Amino acid sequence: MELRQLRYFVAVAEELNFGRAAERLLIAGPSLSQQIKALERDLGVFLFDRDRRSVSLTPAGATLLPLARDLLGRADDLNRRAAQLAGAAEPVRLGHVSWLPSDLMARTAGVAQLLVDAWIVPSHAQAARVKDGSLDIALCSVSAEDLEDRQLNARLIGADRLHAVATGDDTSEIGARDTAVLVNEDFQVRAAWNAYARKLAEYTGAHLVHIDDAGITEPGFFAHVRRSPRPVINPPKEQTPLPPDLVQRPVVSPRVYFPWSLVWRKGETRTAVLAAVDAISAPVGDLSLTDPEGWLPDNPHETAH
Repeated sequence: MELRQLRYFVAVAEELNFGRAAERLLIAGPSLSQQIKALERDLGVFLFDRDRRSVSLTPAGATLLPLARDLLGRADDLNRRAAQLAGAAEPVRLGHVSWLPSDLMARTAGVAQLLVDAWIVPSHAQAARVKDGSLDIALCSVSAEDLEDRQLNARLIGADRLHAVATGDDTSEIGARDTAVLVNEDFQVRAAWNAYARKLAEYTGAHLVHIDDAGITEPGFFAHVRRSPRPVINPPKEQTPLPPDLVQRPVVSPRVYFPWSLVWRKGETRTAVLAAVDAISAPVGDLSLTDPEGWLPDNPHETAH
């Protein structure tokens, strides 16, 4: 029995739905089901009654749920106290682009004194700041090549599902190959997005549109949408209310996700930084893609501690 499996048990018990629990844990549905079955084998009891329509706790599952919560709480408290004793009060500087976990401060409470940098710059610039030491960690989008060039480690900790924006009133699903995706000719301005867009177009057949203005982001983005004969994939930074003349359409075949990774320097030895890394990424689970019908580019999973 592993603490990870207990976390999975609690999530399924709270959601009473394996799909929603898998999304919450950021793991694949089949992986979650296998881990629950393994836990049931270890404990010698069935935790859930499940059929095609519903999931419910068995009497044994209902009895063990509060004990599992208590055990997980004590394990988390032990980790927090150990980090404090090891000197985790040292400030840790965090940079980000446009996405932060909604429970970021709760994750790091009692573990690290987190200082969120107010300077919002693109992903490649945040990764460069970690490399040069002006940041300790950053939440950004990076490729395997970025990590190697800058001698960084990374853990995938989040993924935004992207949609398409279109004119008209049709809000139905649209295949990825029938969409357009913008690429800014000034590569250094939107390096991470441009690399992502090219891989997306190559994989799905989406139409690549080269632009030479600031139209990757609003309001220029909306102007490009109005001129485009195809719905346009919306970058993650622009998950904002749309103008009244535009609509959002879910992208399918595949469902498209934009990854966010936590990066830090290879060879990092400071206890506070490593404690912050573990605290921020701990709830992620096994780093699997949650959606079997989803697409991400090459994922920079953790390369070393």
